[in-house]
Amino acid sequence: MTAVRYMVDDVRAAAAFYIERLGFVERQDWGPIIILERGDLELWLSGPGTSAARHGKRGNRVVLGVDDLDAALSVFGTDAEVVDGKAGRWALVEDPAGNLVELFESP
Repeated sequence: MTAVRYMVDDVRAAAAFYIERLGFVERQDWGPIIILERGDLELWLSGPGTSAARHGKRGNRVVLGVDDLDAALSVFGTDAEVVDGKAGRWALVEDPAGNLVELFESP
């Protein structure tokens, strides 16, 4: 699974924009998170009440699905904060330019 997570202030307004103007289709609506699809692209729209928004580093990022989050983090040699959310466990790492990459493990 690969996705992009956009942090938005109004999940419903953002979803309407992507659906009505850019041809995305709603796949799941979890209230504060709406997952949209367009072809092979999965877009996660996360609102202010989500664990992703509370994590301190607010920002858009690529989301890479991993089978074992702890093993995936071990290659970075860092103590990334692991967050347990309703949909799974995740942690943020940064590329050399400071761009965020979210490693996400589904339950």
